[in-house]
Amino acid sequence: MVLYFSGTGNSRFAAQQLAGLVDDELVSINRHLRQRILDPYNAQYAFESDRPFVIVCPTYCWNIPRVVETFLKESRFLGSRRMYFVLTCGSGTGKAAEHAREVCREISMDFCGLASVRMPENFITLFRAPEADEAVGIIRAAMPQLEVIGNQILSDRTITDSYAGPAMPFFVYRFFYRLFVHDKRFYVKENCIGCAACAKLCPLVNITMEDGHPVWNGRCTQCQSCIAVCPVDAIEFGHRTRKKRRYYLFADGRQKFPRESRSETEPPSGDDSDVKKM
Repeated sequence: MVLYFSGTGNSRFAAQQLAGLVDDELVSINRHLRQRILDPYNAQYAFESDRPFVIVCPTYCWNIPRVVETFLKESRFLGSRRMYFVLTCGSGTGKAAEHAREVCREISMDFCGLASVRMPENFITLFRAPEADEAVGIIRAAMPQLEVIGNQILSDRTITDSYAGPAMPFFVYRFFYRLFVHDKRFYVKENCIGCAACAKLCPLVNITMEDGHPVWNGRCTQCQSCIAVCPVDAIEFGHRTRKKRRYYLFADGRQKFPRESRSETEPPSGDDSDVKKM
């Protein structure tokens, strides 16, 4: 079973490729997070597979995201006790494997390794996303890496992180979350069309629509989905995102281009049936 958390489509794309390569079920963590908030009594908290679990997610400050760690600790995994991690990253992952190993220990799973794949930078509240052509080149370069990882998982081999780097002190991780993982600077400009794409896509149901415009409610994980998917680029994060390209990779492999029509940029509903195998 391949479970993925994705804000702007990078990790979903990687998960799609891996699910196809290992011929296994693809599961959206985003969709389950939303259901646990909106309808906790009917939400799914247990996942069963006779084959290894593969967790695919972005890299947050050289680590696995807290939202993914919390999801894993609040879930039960039945059948196989083996768990792999595949992280998408813009540059490197530090010593994320060590933390993933500790998470596996806490949830009584066997850590089978962590691998990372470089994908286009999407954290535009701090950095810049590449131009479309450059992003295409980065995605193409990721394909053979994903094939190698998929074959290693099929062979039940331990995977390793080619983008690992020096260990970051834990206080850096805490510093990053305290300073940058919040929604206090998000605002919407006058060109907002009230389509609610941002609210529909938010994995933590953090955005509500009031008077036809989005309002953030303090539970943000900085996944970048809202600012990236907006069809008219109406969302900003203080001054940090002004004039920056928004990067969003749709399930069918298309990138979002500035100011497309709503019909062309309608995001996936979060249901796995909307995710196409590439």
